[in-house]
Amino acid sequence: MQIFKEKQPLIATLQSYKSTGNTLGLVPTMGALHQGHLSLVKQALQECEIVVVSIFVNPTQFDNPNDLEKYPRTLEQDINLLKQAHDNIIVFAPNASELYGDKVISEQFDFQGLENVMEGKYRNGHFDGVGTIIKLFFTIIEPDKAFFGEKDFQQLQIIRKLTEILELPVEIVGCPIEREESGLARSSRNERLSSLSREKAAFIYNTLLKSRELFGTKSADYVTQWVIDEFKNHPFLELEYFEIADTRTLKKANRKQKGANYRAFIAAYADDIRLIDNMPLNN
Repeated sequence: MQIFKEKQPLIATLQSYKSTGNTLGLVPTMGALHQGHLSLVKQALQECEIVVVSIFVNPTQFDNPNDLEKYPRTLEQDINLLKQAHDNIIVFAPNASELYGDKVISEQFDFQGLENVMEGKYRNGHFDGVGTIIKLFFTIIEPDKAFFGEKDFQQLQIIRKLTEILELPVEIVGCPIEREESGLARSSRNERLSSLSREKAAFIYNTLLKSRELFGTKSADYVTQWVIDEFKNHPFLELEYFEIADTRTLKKANRKQKGANYRAFIAAYADDIRLIDNMPLNN
């Protein structure tokens, strides 16, 4: 395994690999790696000869300074976990100045409305930060493929739009959500949950399952109101939003359209920890 903290030596190494025809995959992460991340790495290794895993807690995508401060940073543990996965992994773990220089600020992007709903509505400037860091990684690493989890489905669609807008020759690969035994979507934030909150947070997944069942016979508005009522009665979890949206446009579903695919999106708090999840409803 090779580990780089500076971009120029990384670029030189990657150019030597690419010059011999190797396919290059990228798995961008913010560290605190878990089995969900490793499933992305595994898929990348199946499709590419060389895989770069970036580990960088990106400050420009946090609108809450406390959230940024509390985000787990476990680089040594992450590297050990990746070593167990495969030898043919390159780790890129830069600091903020290596990527941003003196000004740690976001570019501004027009993602044609994808950025204004759900996560974008509740996290000011979040997707500008995501777009900025992914553009930087794509420019430095020049991957053939980049792998992202469907847990952050809105982010996945925005990154696809980013490559379209910037005309970048990167194939974006969406990977299925990895779940704990309880059904809770794997997340680095789960490690901050108490054992009781972690157990109770499985309610999020169970609610999505029931939503999918109801969506077969009920309207989107009916399902949404049912979810809101369910969370009102829950003693441990606080719902931030629940939305049913078209998977392509991310626009809220008012009426079911023939041929359209829909997905349920949810964000909720367990204690002060924000958890997100989503699930396809009809595909």
